[in-house]
Amino acid sequence: MEIAISAILTIVGLVMLCFGGNWLVSGGVAIARKFRTSNLIIGMTIVAYGTSTPELAASIAAAGEHSAIILGNIVGSNIANVGMVIGLSAIIIPLAVSKSILRKEIPIMLGVSLLLILISIDGEISQYDGVLLLAGLGVFAYYTFKDAMKQRAENKEETNQEIKQETNQEIKQEIKQGANNVYLKSAGLIAIGVVLLYVGALLTVDNAVILAKEFGLSEKVIGLTVIAIGTSLPELITSIIAIRKGHADIGVGNIIGSNIYNILMIMGVGAALGGVMVGADVYVDYAIMIIFSLSLLIALKTGIIGRAMGIALSIGYVAYLIVTFFK
Repeated sequence: MEIAISAILTIVGLVMLCFGGNWLVSGGVAIARKFRTSNLIIGMTIVAYGTSTPELAASIAAAGEHSAIILGNIVGSNIANVGMVIGLSAIIIPLAVSKSILRKEIPIMLGVSLLLILISIDGEISQYDGVLLLAGLGVFAYYTFKDAMKQRAENKEETNQEIKQETNQEIKQEIKQGANNVYLKSAGLIAIGVVLLYVGALLTVDNAVILAKEFGLSEKVIGLTVIAIGTSLPELITSIIAIRKGHADIGVGNIIGSNIYNILMIMGVGAALGGVMVGADVYVDYAIMIIFSLSLLIALKTGIIGRAMGIALSIGYVAYLIVTFFK
């Protein structure tokens, strides 16, 4: 009975994480739209931050006593984001990938992944390492902000032309009815999302630990699989919705941004709160994470992640899950 209750509560927690992440994203994107930010920047920032909040919430809840879950969650989520999310998305429809993502953002993602491996060599990701990762987050945020401002400046003339085409009455209506309503609704969605994420994270982590002990699984394995898949569902849902609406740049940008934030922000916060121990067996998972990330560079020549690549990524991810459960 205790196992059944824990399983149900874990599922409830994961559902709350998904809804919380989705509403947080919806609120953030609505606000970003008001500032006329490009889809790629929205995907790399607001959407990526938002869909990474379940991992952040779960990692904060696991900080200290259950730190193995943090590392498993982050590495597992990064693998799931490429293997499951991009894999399934590419099967649905081939993904056109921006050249800037291939030439700049994916190398940054790989560099951040290598940094995680480097600071793990001594067997611990210490609080000082956590501060280092958070400093890296600040640098990346500044880089993204500068890139956004550059794009906004380039699109300024086009934006001004759109505004000139609007009538004075339409502009007044937007100012009077649109702005306040959007900000209030968005703030409400963000607030509800944060509450759901907090409660969902506590339910997920606490009950996942109980299940791990009952079935003789390590906390790291639970983090790599159950929690990683659960906290990656917002990325999957958001990316598929964005891609089906013709916004592949949001979908792919979301995944790349999420993988970067998972390491810099989530591991940074988790390690800064109490350090994270690193076992020797995690290096196999590190290698899988790097291989999945490198596979995206295959699209460098064509600029497209096709269905064949999507099928290969999905099969590879299923194989990884099977080996992780039974090794």
